[in-house]
Amino acid sequence: MAHFQKHPLRAFSKQEEQELQRIVKASSERIDVARRAKALLAVAASQSFPQAALVAGFREARSVRELVERFNEHGLAALSIAAGRGRKPTYTSAQQARILQEVQRTPDRQIDQTATWSLSLLRKALQASDLPHIANETIRQVLHGSGYSYQRTRTWCRTGYALRKRKGGTVTTYDEQTLEKNRRGRDAD
Repeated sequence: MAHFQKHPLRAFSKQEEQELQRIVKASSERIDVARRAKALLAVAASQSFPQAALVAGFREARSVRELVERFNEHGLAALSIAAGRGRKPTYTSAQQARILQEVQRTPDRQIDQTATWSLSLLRKALQASDLPHIANETIRQVLHGSGYSYQRTRTWCRTGYALRKRKGGTVTTYDEQTLEKNRRGRDAD
């Protein structure tokens, strides 16, 4: 006999149901996300939490109950990993801003011994100033997270921005289709 569910699953919108069906069928979707979608669809098909847990491959009905509560509150965002999981950022936002400030600074050929920044040279400059234990990978993650990418010219540039020479001087331009191009590039991989 099914027990009374304290927090029953709310009705899906048409779009939510289509997205859940797509996620369950997609072979390219993350396994944990597909399992959560499968559990929600099982509960929507009038299965109890323990039955839905069995169908989706969860060990406990409590997991399905918590998923239903998150879905009722946040919608499809409940399928992704909850906040608070994983390692916490080691560097504060002020220290990350310091990394960005350093990469935006034009290197001094005498002091920095370079004309363009590489990860190793950025690390040396930051270690000399105020981040003595920073690693190349940390710098790379902060730069990528802020929209920078390493260019063929062996420099770090903000993605979508370019310096253009005009009659009136050099101007900075921005490609408004950058986000769409990045998505298309990731989808092709």
